[in-house]
Amino acid sequence: MEKKRDGTEQSVNDGLKEEYAALYGRRDGAGDALERLRDIIRLLRGENGCPWDKEQTHESIRQCMIEEAYEAKDAIDRGDMDNLEEELGDVLLQVVFHGDIGCENGTFDLISIANRVSDKMIRRHPHIFSKENIKTIDKVIEKWENVKRQEKGMPSHTEILRDIPKALPALTRSCKVQAKAAKTGFDHERVQDAFSKVEEEMKELLDAYQDGEPQARLKDELGDLLFSVVNVARFMEIDPEDALNGTSQKFIERFCFIETAANSSGKTLEQMTAKEMDKLWRQAKQAGNRSANPV
Repeated sequence: MEKKRDGTEQSVNDGLKEEYAALYGRRDGAGDALERLRDIIRLLRGENGCPWDKEQTHESIRQCMIEEAYEAKDAIDRGDMDNLEEELGDVLLQVVFHGDIGCENGTFDLISIANRVSDKMIRRHPHIFSKENIKTIDKVIEKWENVKRQEKGMPSHTEILRDIPKALPALTRSCKVQAKAAKTGFDHERVQDAFSKVEEEMKELLDAYQDGEPQARLKDELGDLLFSVVNVARFMEIDPEDALNGTSQKFIERFCFIETAANSSGKTLEQMTAKEMDKLWRQAKQAGNRSANPV
């Protein structure tokens, strides 16, 4: 039997099949708990398992890995440790699921996954596992990158840039590309130069739009503008993803202010004029500024 979240016991008395009773109880050891999860996945993907689980492949659930990782990040941002425990479990589920698919395909399994990352951590921490002496964080990172480059056989700096995953969020990938390139000296000397680049790219986008350039050209110019903005963020040591997410959340809160005010006046947003909504928007900004800067 297993303790549920509400403190009650989970057992066959809850309507669960007795033949799977060995899976219902919690395991105390880390290895035993992981084995329990692996056994559940194998059961779900087995002959008498779940039709959905049996059909999944690495490709079909690849987005799930990203979504679960972001949900874990969100729990961390909110400081919700109970939810973080749950979301980390969902991330672990994805690892075990892929491990089972790999085992069926004869490519890898959960054991080889764990051993491979363990070997990697030992190789990339020579200052811990060998007699090499490294004392500063910067030197540790430099050593990590050097070992990684040797492992992956990347003979050029271009290969290092190409190795940055395309699946990363675009802002994050852009920031990483710029940071790697900057290590070679290919960088602006001052943040003011980065700001000037933003102005230059903004003008090029506006000119292209006013000249009636095709959509492909506008897309290219917009990408250049976004890339230059990310560069400013990198210089200022601001995570562009966090900055943009913060602004999106701020927009939602201000929009909520407008809708609440509209409803209080007996109107829907659709019934309000643009001038009325703009006035409420300014009030929302003022209210937000007061809450952010209490007297």
